[in-house]
Amino acid sequence: MIEKALANKKIVLCASRKIEEMSALIVKQGGIPISRPTQGTTFFNEELKQQLHQIVHEQNDWFIFTTGIGVEALIKKANEWAIGETLLQAIRQAYVAVRGYKTMNALRAYGINPHICADDGTTQGLVRALEEVDWTGKHVVVQLYGDSAPSLKQFLVKRGALYKEVWPYLHTRPAPDVIKQLIDEIVSRSVQAVCFTSAIQVRFFFSFVREHGYVEQIKQAFAEDIVAVAVGKVTKEALQEEGINRVIAPAHERMGAMVIELAKYYSMM
Repeated sequence: MIEKALANKKIVLCASRKIEEMSALIVKQGGIPISRPTQGTTFFNEELKQQLHQIVHEQNDWFIFTTGIGVEALIKKANEWAIGETLLQAIRQAYVAVRGYKTMNALRAYGINPHICADDGTTQGLVRALEEVDWTGKHVVVQLYGDSAPSLKQFLVKRGALYKEVWPYLHTRPAPDVIKQLIDEIVSRSVQAVCFTSAIQVRFFFSFVREHGYVEQIKQAFAEDIVAVAVGKVTKEALQEEGINRVIAPAHERMGAMVIELAKYYSMM
């Protein structure tokens, strides 16, 4: 039965929020939730005000937005600093590309219809969608939120774009002892699955793994015994970029759907 597919299985949650809701879903499926947040606290980027003032007074050929929540944060802060409409006008006068439907909907709420949208909501999909554009000498503003996009930056710079990125919020690194504990649990196979709900959780975790020499052990554990679980396409892409090829992810990016997908995976074994 699917509802008991997680019976007695220890499922790690790497999120730092909505832990209670996800834990309840795992318990309902018979599993044992374990909280190991691999994402630090979020804090406001103090440099953003200066960055936005520069952007609205400079030439902008393209704006590339990667998250809907990032769009909202930028515009909210711009409004607080009395340059909200000026920023929107700058965006409307430029070409606009977005990574996913949430980002597209956030912009459409302000009357902005993006010219380019990734077909699959991932950074790689966005890069593919941008390949037909001549980026030579183009002034490009890229909005990021909590996680870098090195492949996107590399693509644009290599094509000759004048690249600039803005971060509404930044994340601190998670507690090292929590990451080390999770690594020990994965290497010893004392947990059965690890759930990541954002790409930044993946980045922070594997950054620690690389720094402390656990890469091969972690890859082997995920390849053989431990199930890597992603909440959606972007998080799955981040795991695959780190060399984790077996990743369970739901078709629709929802935490509940993620737990159900994991339960289905185990029920078919």
